[in-house]
Amino acid sequence: MPTESKKIQSMQRADLHCHSNISDGVLEPADLARRASANGVELWALTDHDEVTGVAVARQVAQSLNLPFLAGVEISVTWAGRTLHVVGLGIDDAHPALLGGLAAIRQQRIDRAKGMGQRFSDLGYPGTYEGALRVAGNPGLISRTHFARHLVQTGQFSHMQAVFDQYLKDDGAAFVPTVWPTLEQALGWIHAASGVAVIAHPGRYLYTELQFDGLFTAFKDLGGQAIEVNTGSHNPGQFQTYGDVAKHYGFLASTGSDFHGPKESRCDLGEVPFLHQDLTPVWHAPAIEARLA
Repeated sequence: MPTESKKIQSMQRADLHCHSNISDGVLEPADLARRASANGVELWALTDHDEVTGVAVARQVAQSLNLPFLAGVEISVTWAGRTLHVVGLGIDDAHPALLGGLAAIRQQRIDRAKGMGQRFSDLGYPGTYEGALRVAGNPGLISRTHFARHLVQTGQFSHMQAVFDQYLKDDGAAFVPTVWPTLEQALGWIHAASGVAVIAHPGRYLYTELQFDGLFTAFKDLGGQAIEVNTGSHNPGQFQTYGDVAKHYGFLASTGSDFHGPKESRCDLGEVPFLHQDLTPVWHAPAIEARLA
């Protein structure tokens, strides 16, 4: 086994979920790479929502810092009537099937954002769509986070979570439900691009126990290999819960901060606790090992 592969096998401080200003983060991809390196991250992935245009710069800067890097993406999916996020790791970020699927999702984001802007206007917050668009920069990646960020920046709310709690949660008055691609479609794109599919932050989804079992079973049957266990979107108790889920269903374990920005995220890049030694990390997947060899 090459020396670099041995290093990856033995490392612990991975961060395989974060966002740049290409989607709903605040830092540029190059700045994220430098921040990850400065924080001691040993393996890093950029996983912007439904977009991969930040990957090339992220990869270039990571390589200049001798930081092992995986191209990634976080894809929006509808499953059992709710939005689910699936991360693709070690993808070919130029694969046409993946790029075509992501382009279709971005058009859905634009349509949804216009609808949410109208709802905010009806609720007494005019100009919210235009404000969110200025914050986002890229209309194809406009998200709930940009609406919340605009309302905080303009002094209408004290913090972003308050916007979500009052208006933007899944049953909130300003939220516009959207039917995203299916789980089968998302995994098809990831696998076509030679990537490994990971269920992002399962602790955030309001599924019943029976629905979760159906999700994990369907995901595995479709070739899904991993779930996020230690993530900035989970509390410490959920590290154990989803570690047990990974072992029960035979999933590899992934980890990442879900970092969006210095003032908005629960933890910084590289700050998520290490995976427990009885879990098999996702970077042991053959497809990822091949990328890093």
